[in-house]
Amino acid sequence: MINYNDKCFCAVANSDNGETSAETIFHYQQVGQILTAHYQGGKIVSGHLIGIVNQAGEIDMRYHQVNTEGQLMTGICRSTPEILANGKIRLHETWQWTSGDQSAGESIIEEL
Repeated sequence: MINYNDKCFCAVANSDNGETSAETIFHYQQVGQILTAHYQGGKIVSGHLIGIVNQAGEIDMRYHQVNTEGQLMTGICRSTPEILANGKIRLHETWQWTSGDQSAGESIIEEL
């Protein structure tokens, strides 16, 4: 299992309907299979996520965030890890809003 504890990530790609960007920094914490994170930056004033990490390092998570327009947004996400040549982690994410227009998208975040 990949251990994400105390790792920081930033978005490198996102669908047009997403709110994360290169300015969004995620700080992950992990205890056993339980993953949590706080994130902020760009369009996101404050966000949190909680998820479960499986043996392959895939993350099944739920997130909520307040954006710069003062809206509370929520969603679900499935992240699949890729280990880069430099040993850093890249996460390929498929997500869907559970608030607002409930649209779906894809993003990529990479370990800093």
